Amino acid sequence: MAAAQGRLSDGTGGMDDPKDPGKGDGDASRAAQAPLPFRAAVEALRSARLRPQLEIEQVPPPQRLAPFTYALEATVVDGEQDLADGRLVLLHDPAGHDAWQGTFRLVTLVRAELEPEMAADPLLPDVCWSWLTGALQARGLMYGEPSGTVTRASSHYFGGLSSRPAASQIEIRASWTPREGLGGAPDTAAHLASWCDLLAQVAGLPPASPGDASVVTLPQRRGPQPR
Repeated sequence: MAAAQGRLSDGTGGMDDPKDPGKGDGDASRAAQAPLPFRAAVEALRSARLRPQLEIEQVPPPQRLAPFTYALEATVVDGEQDLADGRLVLLHDPAGHDAWQGTFRLVTLVRAELEPEMAADPLLPDVCWSWLTGALQARGLMYGEPSGTVTRASSHYFGGLSSRPAASQIEIRASWTPREGLGGAPDTAAHLASWCDLLAQVAGLPPASPGDASVVTLPQRRGPQPR
């Protein structure tokens, strides 16, 4: 899988912090010291059931964003082709965070290749942002302080690379505060499922549930990328 990299706005930059194999979930002593709500939130992420087209794995999280962090990377796969990929990071600060208006924060980067014609659609950024909020709302999730950007980039090749077709990419970088439930932990399993719904939409997959009007498939999607 191509690692999702980049920086997010609203103080949640650092998605591209260097991965330190000596930190994160592999640090047993730090995991044991984590507050119970954070441990419950992480356990819910680990036990979530997801669409079979998604390959998901735990990765070392960035260390400077919050006292406690956990990260996942996922790829939407069709046979041997990658359709989209992304990263989801769970942040927890037991003391709370003014910008978050809570003690937990979810931060994400999602990206996929598009046909240049689709990337030129002036409504594309608004549509992509609505996919994120719609995925959360479709599962009845309560959240606050959403923030993020939708970026489209195009590459044109010249000289020795002129035989390559033009390529366009969409990136959704966002963060939001999941509302805490009983015991102080948010329903991270449901938020992960919503994030996977977003990945599937960006990848152009059909809705998981037939007749789900909240899901809009992506037209004119660029062909699958070889792994």
